[in-house]
Amino acid sequence: MTQINLWKHERDTLALQPGEVLFREGDQDDVMFAVVEGQVELSRNGVVIEDVGPGGIVGELALIDPAPRSATARARTEARVARVDKKVFTFLVQEHPTFALQVMAVMAQRLRRTNEAT
Repeated sequence: MTQINLWKHERDTLALQPGEVLFREGDQDDVMFAVVEGQVELSRNGVVIEDVGPGGIVGELALIDPAPRSATARARTEARVARVDKKVFTFLVQEHPTFALQVMAVMAQRLRRTNEAT
């Protein structure tokens, strides 16, 4: 899976305990999260799609499409995630075009995995 390591030294993070839900399928939101430490599990309709580790992102679709969340993100281990809102996302896309390509690669890979899993 494509890794985006822009947040590996981020100090403003959210700590998650194993089993803690970051967001649920059907939630309405406009932020994504970058995994700084640990593992975050993505599932859809109860089926695990992927385990996302450091350098991975979850919830990226919410920054592009206002539809409800298409998956649930739950900490598999103790984890730290950085919250990325639309303002930061837009800045990164404008200032670092390769960032946009990395996010698109993650979305394409995740779509393929989701199609295989469901």
